[in-house]
Amino acid sequence: MKEKAQPPLQLSIASLAIFFLLWGCAAIRHALLQSNAYDLGLFDQWIWLTSKGLPPYSSMEEGVHMLADHGAWALYLASVPYLLHSSVQWLFATQAAGLSFTAIPLWWVSKQAGLKESLCWVICGLWWLQPVVFNANLFDFHPEVWVMPILASCYLANRANKGWLWFFLLLLLLSCRDGLTLVVAGLGLEQLIKKKWIWAFSAIGLSMTWLALLNRWLYPLLTGNKGGPKAASGLFSYLGNSFDEVVLNVLTKPHLLIENVDWISGIFYLILICIAIVPFWQQASLPVLTAGIPLILVNLLSESSSQRTLIHHYSLPLAVIAVVGAIDGLAQKPSIRLPFRRLAWAALCWAALAKPWFFTGPYLNRLNAIEPAQEAMSSIDVSSRVYTTSYLVPHLSHRKIISFPKEMKQAPNIDDFDVLLLNPIDPGWGSTSSLQKRLLSDAKREKWECKSWENGLELCKTPTEL
Repeated sequence: MKEKAQPPLQLSIASLAIFFLLWGCAAIRHALLQSNAYDLGLFDQWIWLTSKGLPPYSSMEEGVHMLADHGAWALYLASVPYLLHSSVQWLFATQAAGLSFTAIPLWWVSKQAGLKESLCWVICGLWWLQPVVFNANLFDFHPEVWVMPILASCYLANRANKGWLWFFLLLLLLSCRDGLTLVVAGLGLEQLIKKKWIWAFSAIGLSMTWLALLNRWLYPLLTGNKGGPKAASGLFSYLGNSFDEVVLNVLTKPHLLIENVDWISGIFYLILICIAIVPFWQQASLPVLTAGIPLILVNLLSESSSQRTLIHHYSLPLAVIAVVGAIDGLAQKPSIRLPFRRLAWAALCWAALAKPWFFTGPYLNRLNAIEPAQEAMSSIDVSSRVYTTSYLVPHLSHRKIISFPKEMKQAPNIDDFDVLLLNPIDPGWGSTSSLQKRLLSDAKREKWECKSWENGLELCKTPTEL
């Protein structure tokens, strides 16, 4: 008898359980004061401003518009639940849902490939056991996580020859981050290898068109023709100061790559993203895996080492591509015993590379700061302009003006704020004790009213705030 095509009820229940697990982990990390201004506080402020009908310009990024960050227009849709109740928990919950329920379209892709139900479960388990899935859920928030089920569904539509649905899903991918143009281009590259010319040029053309619109129109419009996309201005400065220069120098000056790229860390990165799943791949997996080439190349060439880890979100789309590659590998050799042994290997890699053990040590280092922080934050008016530490920003980001002291940037005049909430003993990411001590000294010299706690936290308010 033919097996049912739809996922069983048990898969929905398992996905729901993992959703609550991931959401709970992110919420607990936040409650332990381990989340940060970048990127949770940043996105939370943008979405809150949008939900209030205010211009979504960040006070932490020198007035950067929400769309000028990554062209993620889906963030406007994220403001809808904020109309019901403004809470950062919406971001945690939707991010966890995107990660956990990606297993369902992967199940469908597995059935489409002819795998037995037991092997479909192996694929779902393999997805949940990708270290980057757990780690990206904890690394604050990034909107591209929302579309991981859509990326998996792209394969479903493609293999069912539903071209218009596939193209629509590609459009949705581009709604959450400009970097996903690399994934869309990669999907087009896969179609080139399969000699599906219309599909290939549709994906590559869409990717290039959206990238051109962002860099030639949207970003200059929102930034007043100053600066540029992060890809050009921050991540590849050794290749030029604009997107055009970066592309040109990659093609004409390959020696710059040889001289500036850390190839040792690049090799280590390639090992990291493959080690848990490579036993599942076969020759049939290769066409699918080519879809990851553009994203892998950009991660390798970037000056930011964070793009070459399993801690951040940058490699998350590669996990979807890798698991689909595993589906094709199992379809080529559908032995049942070896996949379960390989799944045990993936579980071992998860234990080594995922970060659940952070809850037993690093995430507990601010336990004594929770009560003072809650007491201090409860006394701050919602309309106050706040200057605080990076790890307190996401708890206070529902306001027009909030920022945190950054060592690499000149500290603003404290008169630009109504409240300082700083801790020189634990200055947080991007700041220093000396910088925060100086800011607090300036406030006291100007007769601000200050209160301190035993853990080093200090709250200073202007006289008008009292």
